[in-house]
Amino acid sequence: MPASFTVDLNGALSPLVHFWEHTIGSGHATLALRADWRAQMKRAHDELGVRHVRFHGILSDDMGTLVAEGDTLFYSFFNADSIFDFLLSIGMKPFVELSFMPTALASGEQTVFHYRANVTAPRDPADWSVLIRKLVQHWVDRYGPDEVRQWFFEVWNEPNLTAFGSGDQGAYFNLYRYTVDAIKGVDGALKVGGPATAANAWIDEFLTFCRTNDLPADFISTHHYPTDAFGKPGDDTEAQLAASTRSILRDQVRGVREKIGDLPLYYTEWCTSSNPRDPMHDDPYAAAFIVKTVLEAHGLVQGYSYWTFSDIFEENYFPSVPFHGGFGLMNIHGIAKPAYRAYELLHGLGDALLPVEGAHATVDAWLARKGDEATIMLTNFALPRHAIETEAVSFTVNGLKSLSDATIRRIDLEHGNAKRHWEQLGKPEYLSAEMVAELDKASALATEAQAFTFADGVAHFEIAMPPQSVAAIRLIF
Repeated sequence: MPASFTVDLNGALSPLVHFWEHTIGSGHATLALRADWRAQMKRAHDELGVRHVRFHGILSDDMGTLVAEGDTLFYSFFNADSIFDFLLSIGMKPFVELSFMPTALASGEQTVFHYRANVTAPRDPADWSVLIRKLVQHWVDRYGPDEVRQWFFEVWNEPNLTAFGSGDQGAYFNLYRYTVDAIKGVDGALKVGGPATAANAWIDEFLTFCRTNDLPADFISTHHYPTDAFGKPGDDTEAQLAASTRSILRDQVRGVREKIGDLPLYYTEWCTSSNPRDPMHDDPYAAAFIVKTVLEAHGLVQGYSYWTFSDIFEENYFPSVPFHGGFGLMNIHGIAKPAYRAYELLHGLGDALLPVEGAHATVDAWLARKGDEATIMLTNFALPRHAIETEAVSFTVNGLKSLSDATIRRIDLEHGNAKRHWEQLGKPEYLSAEMVAELDKASALATEAQAFTFADGVAHFEIAMPPQSVAAIRLIF
């Protein structure tokens, strides 16, 4: 089947809100005290337009937020303030995940991750409530209510998984009750939500609980990955993805949207897989997956937070290999991966979409417009072990008064792919400054002239799309 697409510039425009820029994920609160984390965060804000960041563990012992000496509790918000001061200084805001449990309040010893975050319920929920009230009141006093009302407060992380506690729904709902009461007791206009679950879970039950108990839920948050519940126990990531479907995340978002009506919906984690050591995270595969998934979520979500912006990440251990399959858009050295370049292309899109006619088994197409410019976005994507090959794509634009220029930027095996160049260097584990600069250069997107024909208001383009690739064609009218 040929890959042929058509768009009419006089067609009905639909607003394109850059919802994917609302929030980006990071790993662990203490990482935000590092200079390299901060440099990469500023770059992501400046170049990709991300506006909020979410991470685990703002309440954990290593942040010093609440510790005990004997029977005396000591509250210290200094480290949290340092992080938030920095975020505000670069034009960003926190999406505050209220986790994990300070040992001084914990009912047990269960921990998660390399940094041993306590994930048990509070021994006395009233003490938890005091902590939340003191912390939020401090931020309102420090930053002002108008500022903090622009933040988001999300209660816990993936409470449906036993890795993050008991997995008991009733226990989480009780924690939410105490948390939302404490926050709204400081300022009723602050935004609080949940259930922050993995795999789109508990949403119906959470809404029923809030309605039944007259508790506010200002937004719904949840997570999903295309590897959720696919394949058989013990399958590797490729097998899980092979058992998934090309648009599974879009289909899941549609299902959640139908359940919650007009409530704001924030996916506070998603990625190309849930594997923290997935080689495909570093490949053009991830870029094609990101562009396709993001644009398919258009009109369905208010925020879509990719997990994560950087490989400065330590849930398992802190790696030294430059390309180790980490979640990040950038690697530990701040070198942009193809996934980062996908976000760069998305950031450059206009503010309206036009309907594109045409369909293909592996190629998808969109056209975004802004004033006298438009961008054609193309992906050639298939899940692992599914058929895919280079496709000759034909794209026709009708309704043009003129076309002065067309350029193309690509992400594929040979374009915007620093990992490929690192492999050609022999996969060095430790990089010199010269190597970092060389790989930075290899990661950059090249802008090239794109051939076209134009006559009688119609422009026609022919583009070869390799497997697992992205192309962005910019038109100047």
